[in-house]
Amino acid sequence: MKRWKRYSQGVAIAAALVMSLTGQTRKHLYSPQEKAFYADASILDFVNSGLTITVNSASISSKGIISVTYTLTDPTGLGLDATGATTPGAVSVSFVASVLPHGSYDYSTYTTKAATGPVLASTLQPSADSGGTTTSMGSGQYTYTFGTAAPSGFDATATHTIGIYGSRNLTAFNLGTNYASTTYNFVPNGTKVAYVNDQIETASCNKCHDQLSAHGGSRRGLDMCVLCHNPGNLDPNTGATFDSKVFFHRIHMGASLPSVVAGGTFVITNSHGTSDYSTVVYPATPSDPRDCTTCHSQAVSAPATSTTPAVVGATNPQVFLTNPSRAACGSCHDNVNFATGANHPGGVQIDDTECSTCHTPVGTDFDASITGAHVVPTSSSLLTGLAVKITGVSGGTAGTAPTVAFTVTNKAGAAVALSTLGSISFTMAGPTSDYGYTIFGTNTGTPGYVTESAAAATCSSSGACSYTFKNIVPAKATGTYAIGVEARTTQTVTTDTSGTQSIEYGAPNVVSYFSVDGSPVTSRRAVVALANCNGCHQTLQVHGALRNNTEYCVMCHNPSNTDASTRATAAAPYNTQPAQGINFNLLVHRIHYGINMQAVNRTYIVVGFGASINNFSGTLFPPLTPTGTPTDTENCSMCHINSSEQADLTLSGLNPVTDPQGPINPIQAISSACSGCHMDLPSAAHFLDNTSSIGGQQIEACSVCHGSGAAYAVDAVHAQY
Repeated sequence: MKRWKRYSQGVAIAAALVMSLTGQTRKHLYSPQEKAFYADASILDFVNSGLTITVNSASISSKGIISVTYTLTDPTGLGLDATGATTPGAVSVSFVASVLPHGSYDYSTYTTKAATGPVLASTLQPSADSGGTTTSMGSGQYTYTFGTAAPSGFDATATHTIGIYGSRNLTAFNLGTNYASTTYNFVPNGTKVAYVNDQIETASCNKCHDQLSAHGGSRRGLDMCVLCHNPGNLDPNTGATFDSKVFFHRIHMGASLPSVVAGGTFVITNSHGTSDYSTVVYPATPSDPRDCTTCHSQAVSAPATSTTPAVVGATNPQVFLTNPSRAACGSCHDNVNFATGANHPGGVQIDDTECSTCHTPVGTDFDASITGAHVVPTSSSLLTGLAVKITGVSGGTAGTAPTVAFTVTNKAGAAVALSTLGSISFTMAGPTSDYGYTIFGTNTGTPGYVTESAAAATCSSSGACSYTFKNIVPAKATGTYAIGVEARTTQTVTTDTSGTQSIEYGAPNVVSYFSVDGSPVTSRRAVVALANCNGCHQTLQVHGALRNNTEYCVMCHNPSNTDASTRATAAAPYNTQPAQGINFNLLVHRIHYGINMQAVNRTYIVVGFGASINNFSGTLFPPLTPTGTPTDTENCSMCHINSSEQADLTLSGLNPVTDPQGPINPIQAISSACSGCHMDLPSAAHFLDNTSSIGGQQIEACSVCHGSGAAYAVDAVHAQY
């Protein structure tokens, strides 16, 4: 009996070990943004969450009958039963068929549906096929025969594309709905595909949108979008086109469209509802949509070699440079009337044949060439450039004033005279364990930091400069302190085509750390990455281009800072309202949470320099939810690095955050970060209930439930896919 008991225990342990190892192996199939990453191993072993659609072949007969053979699998390659009878989760798929005519960059869609409206009484809009038949071939493989036939006389030598999009319902297993789509290019006569419509890679879109998806979430990737968003797709309500090169440009221009600036709107209504894009603000700093390469990346696809990695890019990314058209250009410049020549320096244009005469691919900055006309001024190649380098910090021990050694140069490395700058200043803050409550002197009015102009610093003939702070490091200071620099200049540039213009731009902020007590130098913890910010913002810059580095931003946007000083100068009613907290984690979360806060009747309005009123309560954050809706704030890794949103829950000793307009003031550090999005009063009550005073310290119990591996871990509850 004892021997049997030991045997059965061994079998159970071995089974559990196999289950654990299998589950852990399968977890590697998923990202931390997917629910399956956090699922129990036993669930994953049975369900294998995920959906992959692979097209095996496609054909069009001489009679126009379209068919496609495809396979549905989970991430392990196991074939899926679309009915959900023999594998978990029913799978629903839809089909689109389009042709790319020779010499064209626009698809024409075979699968359509009738639509009516007040402007167009009848139009055929691209749509999913209907009336087709599906035949199961086993092991997850199927053949679908379209209900729609290719038109008589279709070009069998042209590239055709089949698009398949679908979903797998795993909500019964708490694994949500899995979405997937794919496209397949082929030539009906059997010859090799020689030409495809691949101008923009989806990866460019995903830098802002996280996961480009639309219409319920199953249509993913730009290759899927362009099958339907072509010149044949018209809005019957307005007569406007949903063609990608027009519609997508207009969406991203939004509030910057000349027609909207003049008081108009950009509203569309279709079977998916009504959408108003008139308030969309392009996130590239400073809200400048001119940089075409943000979307039209020029990273051409190239295979890996023995010395270089593979480059993933669009197949023909230069189409926008070589084929300018009235439709594409007029989508952003919608105050131009090509028929009459109004607002068009080139006069009347009855077709696109002359566009490239003036609008050559490449020219000089600010000329009529496509690249030249879309130069963002602060990125102009005509600028001589500005860089400040901190070469050392001396002194700066507790009770003394630090001296900063630095150089100011242009992009050629030549010294720049301080007298030519609009401003140059150094900011000191500390300790790096957490900024916010250090007082550097009785003559400073800035909470937690001090900024001093270095315009009068001394410089040698070689350009080596030195500035000694007027304020001192506090006498009882310990640990590491930081000094950062900001500088800007204004430069007048002259071109043959556009005359002269003055451009104000700043130097990249740099931060240097130094010990005030001889202890090891410890930089301030890194929570976000500037590169992540620039994924959307291109070149992050605020406050007149002076501040452009998150490592520098946190020195002023610290736990004790508010807009009190600027709010006092604002017009009523803002000048009589409580100050607004502007600690970096509170500020950035609320700016990006934006329009979502309206659901809990909250606002976030900051009074800035010059008494400017900055209302972020309507900000439309561009990442898309799994169902393709914007304002998704669930993917923390869009900004955070090293899972800091999860790891920071274990930090202690962080300073409380001043939040005069919040329900809790001051609010503890971790609660403050979470309250950036969780702004409702029940959440505030939850923060208070889980904060206790122990040993004279305010202790937050967040990690008990929300720590890594806990029942409601931050990353786990934010996972959606």
